[in-house]
Amino acid sequence: MGNNALGAVGESKAASYLKRHGYNILETNYRCRAGEIDIIARKNEFIVFVEVKARKDAAFAEAKEFVTYAKQQRIIKTAMLWLSQHDCELQPRFDVIEVYPTKGLLNTYKINHIENAFM
Repeated sequence: MGNNALGAVGESKAASYLKRHGYNILETNYRCRAGEIDIIARKNEFIVFVEVKARKDAAFAEAKEFVTYAKQQRIIKTAMLWLSQHDCELQPRFDVIEVYPTKGLLNTYKINHIENAFM
């Protein structure tokens, strides 16, 4: 599976995971001049901006390590623009979801949800 395909599958698996855990998905793949946010969701008092990182494995580095400081700053700017365009009184939160295919098992994935990954 190529990187683009793995990324699309990862985002789909992350969205399904969030729904199963009580999140309401508001938007996926939000793009603007500042950048992109993979998933924007709502749960309780939070508006959650989610960066999804899918990797074949963590042999080189964990997926979350690819959410660099520069990437975090782009996500924050993009979230600020989204918030300025939507009437939202909820507390913003930035999460990262790591998605790894399970070795030897077709169509199964390990998901690691990191709440409050950065700010």
